[in-house]
Amino acid sequence: MITRRLFTASAAGLILTPVSNAAPMHKDPMVSVASGKLKGRARGEVAEFLGVPYGADTRPVRFQPPAAATPWKGTRDALAFGPACPQGGGESHQSEDCLVLNVWTPTLERGAKKPVLVYIHGGGYSGGSGSSPVTDGAELARRGDAVVLTLNHRLNLFAHLYLAKLREEPFAASGNAGLLDLVLALTWVRDSIAAFGGDPDCVTVFGQSGGGGKIACLMAMPAAKGLFHRAWTMSGQQVTAQGPKGATARAKAFIEQAGSTAKGLSDLTKEQLLAAMVARDPSIVGSRVYWGPVLDEVSLPVHPFWPDAPKQSSAIPMVMGNTREETGSLIAMGDPSVFQLSWDTLPAKLEGAMVTDIDVGGVIKTYRGLFPQITPPELFIKATTAGRSWRAQVIEAEARAREQGPTWVYQLNFKNPRDGGKFGAHHTLDIPLVFANTAKPEAETGNSPDAQKTAITMSDAFLRFARTGDPSGGSLGAWPRYDLTRRATMIFDADSRIENDPRKAERELFAKAPYIQPGTY
Repeated sequence: MITRRLFTASAAGLILTPVSNAAPMHKDPMVSVASGKLKGRARGEVAEFLGVPYGADTRPVRFQPPAAATPWKGTRDALAFGPACPQGGGESHQSEDCLVLNVWTPTLERGAKKPVLVYIHGGGYSGGSGSSPVTDGAELARRGDAVVLTLNHRLNLFAHLYLAKLREEPFAASGNAGLLDLVLALTWVRDSIAAFGGDPDCVTVFGQSGGGGKIACLMAMPAAKGLFHRAWTMSGQQVTAQGPKGATARAKAFIEQAGSTAKGLSDLTKEQLLAAMVARDPSIVGSRVYWGPVLDEVSLPVHPFWPDAPKQSSAIPMVMGNTREETGSLIAMGDPSVFQLSWDTLPAKLEGAMVTDIDVGGVIKTYRGLFPQITPPELFIKATTAGRSWRAQVIEAEARAREQGPTWVYQLNFKNPRDGGKFGAHHTLDIPLVFANTAKPEAETGNSPDAQKTAITMSDAFLRFARTGDPSGGSLGAWPRYDLTRRATMIFDADSRIENDPRKAERELFAKAPYIQPGTY
């Protein structure tokens, strides 16, 4: 057995303590799972297995629930990342045979019962994969004495084209095929993770952006019940899903763009299907067709967090958080004109980007009263952050608090150092911090002493949570649960601290108007 970390009790909680006699992993780590034998790679004290199939090729079951992985003969090399689901640019290797996962583990001793951490990637419901350098799980596994997984699953039209009203069975759950892939992956974890030294009864799902939204959906899916035991979401919420009427209208628009029929889609190439993604959304003006979960009454019988938090997951410990300047990357990095806004040009730009339908003049007046020195670009980023994803996180936290579900809330204040920090603590910045991957060249946190300190604090809190179901302890001390009176929020930064109801005035400002999850109308 290879033990990388011991966990010792102290008055402050559980502390990660280095073990001086940690040994390197065997140079050719081997493991057997239900589908066959796997050969991985040693990375110091951690074994790495990449591109492991957890499901069969989805091409034969396009738009249908996934099937278990096809067994193989002999020993399969697990030395390279597998393909991502077909999508737009950004992923070089794409295929419908994309149900693969990656494992990093400090031990291959069956029965070691290490905590299992399953990361679900972002990219909304349309893009991304589990092979980003900043989500490499080796460092988290090494530091936390835990088994870390990332995975790929179906996305965009392959995951959420709702055909239940347009085709006969077996397409009733076609609107949530990608979520069913995640259920299959978690089933694989339950059945196979002990071979990697993991504890199938101590599984934490964590995800950023779209990954957090997918976790919110899993918390409401009967098929996922019992497959995970903790949840940690980062800038990712899903209050409501598409209704069947809206999802069917989107399917029809896509089919028309493809020049096909509902039945004929099964015969098109993936390239032909991807080309049809330019179809215009019938409900969202000026947008391409939205892809996301569907309230299909089959795999997803209720909205994830409306009107209440999902009952089946009320006892599962959950941490949720957002970044203070969320839209610094969501909007401003891709649109430099944000930083040239004046008081004259701000209103029109802000009205189109807030999502919440509220008087833009009143919003500007309120922010100028709260922050007399604020500039138009700063106001734009603050207001679009508060009126978009942060609003949904508040709704989810309030729903959990009403049911007294064990819930903790954080806000990331650590800034991207780029360009003097003008993008702030933006969307995606918490990923390299939780994974303790600030040394990666791709990490936008940089690797300064403050970045390292923030990463240690944040990843240690995550690891305590994964092991015990409570993030309190270590250098953080007590992290109170979220309730509707105090609204205690952990502020992660070089000097982390608890604040009660941060941004209260902003929260109350946007609470005047109903929240509508983008894409679900």
